[in-house]
Amino acid sequence: MIAVTFALPAESSEFLRRLRDKSHTERDGVRTIRGKIEDRAIEVLHTGVGEKLCRQRLGKFLQDQQFDCLISAGFAGALDNDLKIGDLLFAENFSTVDRSETRASLSGLYIHIANLLTVRALIDSPEERNKLALTSGAVAADMETEFIARACAACGIPLLSLRVISDTPHNRLPAPANVLFDIERQQTRILKLAAHLLAHPSRVPRLAHFASRIAQARKILADALVAVVRKL
Repeated sequence: MIAVTFALPAESSEFLRRLRDKSHTERDGVRTIRGKIEDRAIEVLHTGVGEKLCRQRLGKFLQDQQFDCLISAGFAGALDNDLKIGDLLFAENFSTVDRSETRASLSGLYIHIANLLTVRALIDSPEERNKLALTSGAVAADMETEFIARACAACGIPLLSLRVISDTPHNRLPAPANVLFDIERQQTRILKLAAHLLAHPSRVPRLAHFASRIAQARKILADALVAVVRKL
């Protein structure tokens, strides 16, 4: 059994479409989706965004379970402009799968191998991104992988971290981070976003373009995950 985690369904929807024989399960209040890619059994968990919910759900998810590998997948924001939207990133600093197995599973994919940074909040400022790139040595940031890595280490589960770039300092989020997503509620507050767009109508095309880019990034990630799962 291979576990695959995403923060949100907005990241996983394309990959879930690739699964056959899907079923939904729930244990200890945590919902997951099971299915298959060829003959490989897959279980997908949505961790939620940020440390608190991620640790809660993952702790319950991994309790008394035996997984051959866990793939931490989803979106990440680039910290500099060397990465482009839709680029794939293998997080070398968090991944603990066997190196020879990793090379085999990633062969044929155009993918960056570098460090990923886990941050506490969404980052919008290009200046802050560049500062983090310089101080951390990472090329991109997310909000969950560090905590997933800790949980996998405690359970002795090999981890492979694979992310797709969703935004960069040059191609920024189309609205302030606190408008796009409410971490406490784990959702976008539609009325707040609508009010922001009414006050800044020039950002409506940016939002539409962002949605298009995200859809393409989601497909790129799903293609890569299917290729990796087939070779693991």
